[in-house]
Amino acid sequence: MSFIEQTRGDVVEPEWGDPAVPVAEGIVEDIRDEVASTAVEDVEPASTNSYFDGDEGGLYLEERRALVVLLKNRFITSESHPKEWNTLIASRQAISKRLNDLFLELKFDAKREVAYKRPVSSDTGGRDFPTLVHDTIWQREETALLVFLRVQARNDEIRGEVQSPISEADMLEFLRDNRPESATNQVSDDKRAGRAIKALTSAGLLMKTNEDGVFRISSAIETMLPAPVLNNLLTWINVRNESGPQIGPEIGPEAEAEPTEEESS
Repeated sequence: MSFIEQTRGDVVEPEWGDPAVPVAEGIVEDIRDEVASTAVEDVEPASTNSYFDGDEGGLYLEERRALVVLLKNRFITSESHPKEWNTLIASRQAISKRLNDLFLELKFDAKREVAYKRPVSSDTGGRDFPTLVHDTIWQREETALLVFLRVQARNDEIRGEVQSPISEADMLEFLRDNRPESATNQVSDDKRAGRAIKALTSAGLLMKTNEDGVFRISSAIETMLPAPVLNNLLTWINVRNESGPQIGPEIGPEAEAEPTEEESS
C-alpha cells in the first residue's frame, strides 16, 4: 500500500452538522445588518424641492424665482413685481441666507414697499468681499433728471398725492433750462435728454402710463436716492448752473427721515 493510500485512510471526514457553522452564519448576518444600517444613516435625504436632475437646492420654486428677479434688478416693488414681493415677505429669512452666501444683504423699505440688495461690509472694515453689484455711472442729463424726479416725488408726497405723474414735455423742458452754458448743440442735447428718459424708464424709476407722453415716478426713487445723496447732487448741479434756475431746496433730516429698522433691514 502506498503512502498516499495510507494517508487517505487516516483522514477524518468533517462533520458538516457541527453547531459551530450556524453560529458563524449568525455573526455574519449581524455584521451585514449593522453595515446596512450605517450606510442608510450616512446617506442624506433627497431634497423635497428638486425641480431638475441633480437639483440639490433648498428653496421652493417661487423662492428661487423671487431670488433671480432680485438679482437681475436694482430693486423690486410691490407694484412692479407683486408675486415676487409677496414671496420675499413670506420667505425673507430663506432668501436672505442665499444672498449672504453671495456677500449680499436684503434690504426692505416697508413704507414704500421696496426691496433691494446691497453688498455687505466687513465688521472690522479690513476685508474686501467680492461683489456681484456694480455702481451705475449716470450721464449729465440722467443725473439732473434723477434729481428732478426725486424732488418732484417728494413734493407730491408732501401734498398727499398717491400717484406722482410727470410728463415727458416737463422733463425735457427742465433739462433744457438746466443745461450748462457750454452746452450749445441743442439737437445733440435733446437726443441725450430723450435717452435719459429711456434710461430711467429701463431702470424702473419711471413708469409708463396709458396716457401718451405721461409717466409715473416710482416710489422706489426715494429709497434708492436717499437725502444725503440727493443734497450732494443738488449742490453739484446748482453750482454748475449758477446763472440758471435752481432745481430745488435741500431736503434735511427733518423732512426726510431715514427708514426705521423695520423698514430697511
